[in-house]
Amino acid sequence: MDATRLIKGLGLALRERREAQGLSQEALGLATSIHRNYIGGIERGEREPTVRVILELGDALGASAQELFARADELSR
Repeated sequence: MDATRLIKGLGLALRERREAQGLSQEALGLATSIHRNYIGGIERGEREPTVRVILELGDALGASAQELFARADELSR
């Protein structure tokens, strides 16, 4: 698996989950300690989040890291 493609897929998976819950990037940022600009960068595939950030976003969105990476893998194909 190409890491760049997986990172882009992760961003898409996070955006998909966030939008399905009707949350803005700002609302997700307020629910976590992560700035909305950083969330936007992740969603666009411009940022490579740490495991801590992935876990924190996943918790706020009700998704495990495993679920997010599985969806990222699907979206990156």
